[in-house]
Amino acid sequence: MTDKPVLPADIRLMNAVATLLFVAAGLLLCAVLLAWAARLPMFEIKALRIAGEASHYNAITLRANVLPRLQGTFFTLDLRAARLAFETLPWVRQAVVRRDFPNRLKVQLQEHQPVAFWGEEGDQRLLNTYGEVFDANVGELEKEDLPRLNGPTDQSAQVLAVYLTLQPQFEPMDLSMVLLELTPRGGWHAELNTGTLLELGSGSAAELSARAASFLKTVTQVAARYQRSPAQLISADLRHSDGYAVRLAGVSTQDGDSGKKQ
Repeated sequence: MTDKPVLPADIRLMNAVATLLFVAAGLLLCAVLLAWAARLPMFEIKALRIAGEASHYNAITLRANVLPRLQGTFFTLDLRAARLAFETLPWVRQAVVRRDFPNRLKVQLQEHQPVAFWGEEGDQRLLNTYGEVFDANVGELEKEDLPRLNGPTDQSAQVLAVYLTLQPQFEPMDLSMVLLELTPRGGWHAELNTGTLLELGSGSAAELSARAASFLKTVTQVAARYQRSPAQLISADLRHSDGYAVRLAGVSTQDGDSGKKQ
């Protein structure tokens, strides 16, 4: 058996270099072909598949509003830029965008669910279930009798949390808060659907809830002393440590542990 001759080192090196050059050339050619193919018209994004919450939009309106703003094909599209394009739409809170071969996008939408108006009277901004402030066309609201919440914008989630804590306490008496506001100094005041103004004072949601519970427990009896009902309250001040003060039609009284009146 004859041994295979061993090539000189320089020949082996030249063969290795040649092989690497052929491989590199092949890879470069493949890259050029892929780049060319990626830009073919057949891969241009032409359709959307919408999933999730989309009560304010459909595929037709989204295609008209978003597709003209997208750049690239199925292969070259920047998905982050596409997501941001969808999330700039007024009712869209969050979008997840995926490619759908060969020329479509699959978009999972989460829309804002409005629970209140936000800001001063006349402000058209809205608050969603996450306590986030957003702008949208209020003419498209399914429910127009939303409460109004107000306070520092960076504390909008806290204002919503306090509202959700207090509101159920008023419902058994057919009362509801149409306004809840956190002042810059940390005080809370509210307005009921009867027009009654409430000064709730400062403190945590638990502290405010305790004051409201004490007020609601006895206010019917207090108002009855003057032949009135809670719906006829003009205002109530719950900031007193030993009770609360109320104003009725032409009557002012204070109800506390000592039972004093004025």
